[in-house]
Amino acid sequence: MTMLPIAVDAMGGDHAPDAIVAGAKAAAAAGTPVVLVGPSNLGELTDIGDLPLIEANEVIEMDEDGGRSVRRKKDATLVRAAEAVRDGKASAMVSAGNTGATMASALLRMGRVKGVNRPAIATIIPFPGGRPTVLLDAGANAEVQADWLVQFAQMGAVFSHHRFGVDSPKVGLLSIGEEPGKGDSLRKETFGLLEAAAGDDLNFIGNVEGRDVMSDTADVIVTDGFTGNVVLKTLEGGMKAVVAALLGAFTSKPEYKEHADALMPALLPLYETLDPEAYGGAMLLGVDGVCIISHGSSSERAIVNAIQVAREMVEADVVGEISAAIRPADA
Repeated sequence: MTMLPIAVDAMGGDHAPDAIVAGAKAAAAAGTPVVLVGPSNLGELTDIGDLPLIEANEVIEMDEDGGRSVRRKKDATLVRAAEAVRDGKASAMVSAGNTGATMASALLRMGRVKGVNRPAIATIIPFPGGRPTVLLDAGANAEVQADWLVQFAQMGAVFSHHRFGVDSPKVGLLSIGEEPGKGDSLRKETFGLLEAAAGDDLNFIGNVEGRDVMSDTADVIVTDGFTGNVVLKTLEGGMKAVVAALLGAFTSKPEYKEHADALMPALLPLYETLDPEAYGGAMLLGVDGVCIISHGSSSERAIVNAIQVAREMVEADVVGEISAAIRPADA
């Protein structure tokens, strides 16, 4: 069967609509069907070529409250993109816009997978020289319950399997020590539940620490959305600081230039590994449809990669796999 198009929010992100449309056109040229979601005058704002358009004449800005804006702006691009998935007009949605509004649109329009308590954002954390780690939740739920974290683990394992081809993803619980008794009451309760749920479908390896996030210790690391978002932003800031310091060191003295030029071919692949645009975006797991949340500063390249991830997750039926994984826990 022909795949339904990926609905792309043309007005989401710092570089919309030009970079978003350029990425959508490039993805379509590479063979992935795409439909843009944007205002009726989008073709006047930028060249959309032959891409079809779902009209949506309101935009939720980055600084607006996500849930309130989705309820108020019913003709917003994010809302119409989620409705396209719900109504069978699109197979997935991609947006680099307001993260809270993207989550709210997907949840309110697509609904949750049956049995899922709360959706979670699964973010890719790069590991130089190895397979990336899936971190969730990265911001959807600031406060959680222990049984939600068990579901995050189940959903994260499904995502890791289909996103990176891991047969039995190692799942770790983020805490302040590796020992089972370490952590607050939430972590201790969750540890017990994950141990009880461990088996063929959930390869729980125990507690992991912050230093393990960018390593091969675990394929999936589970935590609450508050902690996960702090970890994510800390890593982003740290990597930017290191890259800036290296570039500064290379240019600090004229005699370093020759050595820097010689090192650059070895450093460029490392930079590519650490570049978040290489991974396209995070996936909102637990909603009844594929929703990819891209970084607000996404370029054309990032959008192309986000659309590719959306396609892969649709073709792998990740939503159906998550439904199958959660159902036993809900029985």
